[in-house]
Amino acid sequence: QVQLVELGGGLVQAGGSLRLSCAATGSFLSITAMAWYRQAPGKQRELVADIDSGGSTNYADSVKGRFIISRDNAKNAVYLQMNSLKPEDTAVYYCNAAFREKFYLAPRRYWGQGTQVSVSS
Repeated sequence: QVQLVELGGGLVQAGGSLRLSCAATGSFLSITAMAWYRQAPGKQRELVADIDSGGSTNYADSVKGRFIISRDNAKNAVYLQMNSLKPEDTAVYYCNAAFREKFYLAPRRYWGQGTQVSVSS
């Protein structure tokens, strides 16, 4: 069974940095897209950034120029470097990835358990 395990959340002052990591375990053939989402209290879950298997990236406007998504295919991992953090970045951050588990099946998306990021002003 595929699992995504996230590490790296915490409390930081505004202007600080945090790095989130997410590693995949289990049985699968490959990972296609990987992404980070976040959900603040009372708000819908939103896409923060994603990266495809070729390394092409996409960012939410609110984090462009501050956050960097990257992946290590050898480690089945995705990372989110968050710089110049703002109080409005406070949220639970979720890792998401699409796994091809069988060659005859379409990729299936899984979610990590979430990690809290809190930014104080």
